[in-house]
Amino acid sequence: MPYRRTPKVQQRLDAQRGLIIDAAVELLAERGYGGCSVAAVADRAGIAVGSVYKHFPGKAELVVELFRKVVGGEVRAVRQASEGLGNPAERVLAVFETFANRALKAPRQAYALLAEPVDAPVEAERLVFRRAFRDVVAGHIADGVRSGALPAQDAELTAAALVGAAAEVLIGPLTSGSASEVSELRTFVLRSLGGSDAGHA
Repeated sequence: MPYRRTPKVQQRLDAQRGLIIDAAVELLAERGYGGCSVAAVADRAGIAVGSVYKHFPGKAELVVELFRKVVGGEVRAVRQASEGLGNPAERVLAVFETFANRALKAPRQAYALLAEPVDAPVEAERLVFRRAFRDVVAGHIADGVRSGALPAQDAELTAAALVGAAAEVLIGPLTSGSASEVSELRTFVLRSLGGSDAGHA
């Protein structure tokens, strides 16, 4: 008869898995992807290295789940910040401004999410991350096109281009500590949408 975990054993394993992920989140924010070794995560979680391997075959699998948790939080934050605003262009701006401000508060983590060299499974997750942001932005653009507030355009294509450009813009500030480039992001986004801003008709 195959062994079946009791609810108590499963609860303990789930708690340990959560502890591992929480430790990895802390390390990602402090040291980036390079600092999230299995040994470092185990040490931060206060458990044996072997216990980490009971939940994750290796570092890449651990960081994939870590990315999913962190990215889920970022997507929820930009969605919440952009919902309820009256103008579709303002909603799109809110997505990028919210992400940029959050990224600058946790530059090491943001750099890991956007650009740090990673293993192939994590790179695949990074693409999922970008698509999630693209979908939020595309929804607002599509609303603007339907209402006539924005000119006709391929909402998904524009959104993908904006997400890629914004990620590229942020790499400099995240590595240099200077946020001068971010101040121009607003104008760039508005122009890309086909809108205008106070300084640039």
